[in-house]
Amino acid sequence: MALRAVARVNLAAISRNAARLLGAVRPGAELCAVVKADGYGHGAAPVARAALAGGATWLAVATAAEAAELRAAGIEGRVLVMGAISDDELPVAVAAQAELVAWSPRFVDEVARVAAQGGAGPVRIHVKLDTGMGRLGTRMLGDAVEVASLAASSRAVELAGAMTHFASADEDPEFTAEQLARFEPFVQQLRGAWPGIVVHAANSAAALREPASHFDLVRCGIAVYGGDPMNVDPFAHGLEPALELSSYVAAVKRALPGESAGYGRRWVADVGTWIATVPLGYADGVRRALSNNCEVLIGGRRYPVVGTVSMDNITVEVFAEDAVRCGDVVTLIGADGEERVTAEEIARRIDTINYEIFCGVSARVPRVYHRDGTPV
Repeated sequence: MALRAVARVNLAAISRNAARLLGAVRPGAELCAVVKADGYGHGAAPVARAALAGGATWLAVATAAEAAELRAAGIEGRVLVMGAISDDELPVAVAAQAELVAWSPRFVDEVARVAAQGGAGPVRIHVKLDTGMGRLGTRMLGDAVEVASLAASSRAVELAGAMTHFASADEDPEFTAEQLARFEPFVQQLRGAWPGIVVHAANSAAALREPASHFDLVRCGIAVYGGDPMNVDPFAHGLEPALELSSYVAAVKRALPGESAGYGRRWVADVGTWIATVPLGYADGVRRALSNNCEVLIGGRRYPVVGTVSMDNITVEVFAEDAVRCGDVVTLIGADGEERVTAEEIARRIDTINYEIFCGVSARVPRVYHRDGTPV
């Protein structure tokens, strides 16, 4: 290990996951790779390029600044900003030639005003119907159709799409079906009036489980990174985890009965044993809730994390003096020999989801990119 911690990202796995998702959806449906939150902690621009190489034709982000970041990296093509955008952020999104999500007439008017002032071409608008997520979008079908009509009638705005978002496609197929039933009348009205619009609803879970949701485009995030949208087993869906997080053994020391490791003495040796210190902690994304509650891989074997996860270090019980050596690689997410620790395993230990595990790997950890082992 030349670095105290490193997140290695296999861009070839990203490309294969994109191809796998395209193969799972109906013929003709396109793939939008969601690269918000710095590509779920993997790196937005490298992931975007890899997903496009795997067959994605759209990208999606949550903020205007994220769209601008992609453009600054030289990435072209259609970029959809899915989140709410304030009036102050709107010029950034328009300058990035991003497509925007609308659910109110006021927002469409403001987009048209900014586009006209900047001399930009028509800004593409996707109208969002809230069918059950309860966040952004209007719940009223008539209001959504009104917003679509306003966008279609403006010279500075172009009606580009109709969309919704599923609340529980990963765990509740019945409610997903209810959402689809609420979405369908909106789709019929808009397609009837504007047949060229792009209709989209599916996230990763729906793309894999609900063919009726595929429409013209699926928006996939977690599955692009090789995460299981059901938070169980990515390999069951033919997905390849792209990120591996590793560090190294910095010290090995004896712990006698009654001696402790970490803040608060939350682990105390009941028999003589050996402890390895690994130099990364919650400032790097190893959640404090994993104290006495996870395992790492060293030399192809699992060893338990003992004691409190601190900001910069964790301690691991290795049981014997010669079990590990200083400098040995420690894998927190990824494979070592026949053993593997997935983000899903870690998430289940602390009652969260793999999304949070990936996004939690902090900027202090360098990202190193490769394609099946070949550096890029």
